[in-house]
Amino acid sequence: MKFGSTPANVARTAFVLIATLLGLSLALGQGRDHGWVGALIGLAFGLVVVLLDLGLRNFSIRGFSTGTFGLLIGLLCAWLVTSIGIFDAGWVQQYPLAADIFRLGTYLALGFIGMMLALRSHREEFSLVIPYVRFRQESVQDQPLLADANAIIDGRMPRLFATGFVSGSLIVPRFVLDEIQMMADGRDEIGRSRGRRGLDCLAQLRKAPQIEMSIHEDAPNRGDGHADGRLIALARLLGARLLTNDPNLAKVARLQGVTVLHLGELTQAMRPSVAPGDELDLNLVREGKDSHQAVGYLPDGTMIVVNQAVEKIGTTQSVIVAGAVQTSAGRLIFAELKETCDPRRG
Repeated sequence: MKFGSTPANVARTAFVLIATLLGLSLALGQGRDHGWVGALIGLAFGLVVVLLDLGLRNFSIRGFSTGTFGLLIGLLCAWLVTSIGIFDAGWVQQYPLAADIFRLGTYLALGFIGMMLALRSHREEFSLVIPYVRFRQESVQDQPLLADANAIIDGRMPRLFATGFVSGSLIVPRFVLDEIQMMADGRDEIGRSRGRRGLDCLAQLRKAPQIEMSIHEDAPNRGDGHADGRLIALARLLGARLLTNDPNLAKVARLQGVTVLHLGELTQAMRPSVAPGDELDLNLVREGKDSHQAVGYLPDGTMIVVNQAVEKIGTTQSVIVAGAVQTSAGRLIFAELKETCDPRRG
C-alpha cells in the first residue's frame, strides 16, 4: 500500500513532454531536416527544470519570497557600492575588463549574502528593514503535524482529528510508512495485526475531509540511521509538531526544541477527576476482594470498589465516592451505594 505524489509526477511528465514537442516544432519551423536535434534540446531543457524542481522540493513559497527579498536588498547594496565610482579610479581605469569583473563580483557576492541573511532571519526581523510593517506570526496550531509509527498504529488518530480539537496538515515520512508496511507483512502475528491497523488508520485519514495528509518522500540522513533521530531532524526542518505515543522520543524531541503532542499525555489529561462526595452512575460487573464488595470501571479504566453492593452485580447503580487510595497498580477509588447513604432511608 503506497501513497505517492501522483499529481506532481504527472505534471513533471507533462512538462517534459511539452518541452520536447516545443523543441521539435521550433526546429521544424526553421526548416531544419533534423527535427530530432530540437526535440533533444527540448527534452534536455525539460529534464533540467524537473531536476531543479526536485532539488527545491523542501523550499516553500514563503522561503522563495524571503530569499527574493534578501536578494533585492543585496543587489541594492551592490548598486550603491558600484555607483560611487570605486572601480573607476586608480589603476582599475587601465583595465576596463577588471572593473567589469569587480562590479559583477560585487553584485554576485552581496546578492548571495543578502539572500542567505534573509533565509536565516525570523519574519519579525523584517520590521527593522520595513518600518511599521509586521508579519503575522504563525501560531502553533498552523504548524503541520509529523506522525511517527507508534502514533499511527495506535489507531486513535482518525477519531482524534474527527473531534476537531487537533488541526493542521498531517505529514507521514516515507520511512515511517515503510516501517508500518514491513510490520504488516511480517511473520509475527501481533506485529502484523498492528501494522495492518496502522495502514487502515492511514487509509481513513486519507479519506477524511477535515485533514490534509501527505507523504514526505525524503528525510534528513543521520549517521546512526535511527528513525527517531530522522523524525526529530525532519520536524525541525519542516517546522512541524511531532505527534507520537513514545515517551522517550517525546522527551528527546522537546530537549531539541521540537513541539510534541503525546497521545498518552492527552489521555491522562482527559481522565475525569473524581473527588469524595461525587455521585456516579456505575455498572457493577464483578465481585471485589471482600465478599460484600462489587467492582465497576470508569470509561478510562479506573476501578471503583463499592461496599455492600455484591447483590447489585450486573446492574447500574448510583454511587457516592467515599475516597481514593494510590496503589502500585494505579488509583483505587472506594464508593458507597447512594441508597445506603440516603439519610431518609431508615
